[in-house]
Amino acid sequence: MSAETSDGGTTRRLVLLRHAKAEPGGGSVDDVLRPLALNGRRQAVRVGGALRETGLVPERVLCSSALRTRQTWELLSAHLGDVEPDVTVSDALYAADVSDVLDLVRTTDSRVRTLLVVGHEPTMAATASYLADPASDGGALAQVRVGVPTATYSVLECPAAWDAWAPQGALLTYVGRPS
Repeated sequence: MSAETSDGGTTRRLVLLRHAKAEPGGGSVDDVLRPLALNGRRQAVRVGGALRETGLVPERVLCSSALRTRQTWELLSAHLGDVEPDVTVSDALYAADVSDVLDLVRTTDSRVRTLLVVGHEPTMAATASYLADPASDGGALAQVRVGVPTATYSVLECPAAWDAWAPQGALLTYVGRPS
C-alpha cells in the first residue's frame, strides 16, 4: 500500500484497532485492569504481523490506558519491524465516543502518514462508520456498522490533513482480523 496518491499528493491512513481478546469481566478486577487472555495475546501478535505485511506500520499510535489495549499494543509492536512510533497512552480513549477519538486524531501532525488507534468497541467501529465515505468498500462498511470482533482493524484513507478529517470524508478500504 503506497502513501502516494495518483495526483502526487499524500494519503493519510487511519487504522482503528479493537483490542485483542481480554479475560472476562466481572468479579473483583476493575474493567480497566482486565488483561488479555491467552488467545488475545496470540491475536495481538498476528495483528502486528499483518500490519507489517500490508505496509500499515504506524508513525504515531494513540492507545487507551486500559491494560488490555496497552498489552495489545506492546505485543503487536514487537512484530512491526525496526520502528519506533510516537506513542500516546490516553485515559480519554478508555471511555471515548466518536467525537473524542476524532479530537485526538485531529491533534496529529500532518507529516504523519499512518496513525493507529488502539481502543474499544463500540467506538472503534462507530468511528470507522462515521468517517467512511458511502463509496467505501461495501463489505467493510457493513461490518463496521454492526461492530467488529476483538483484534479487528479498519483502514481509512484520506488525503486531508488530520485536523480536517470529517464525517464521510475518508475511504474505508479494509476491515481485517488476522486468522
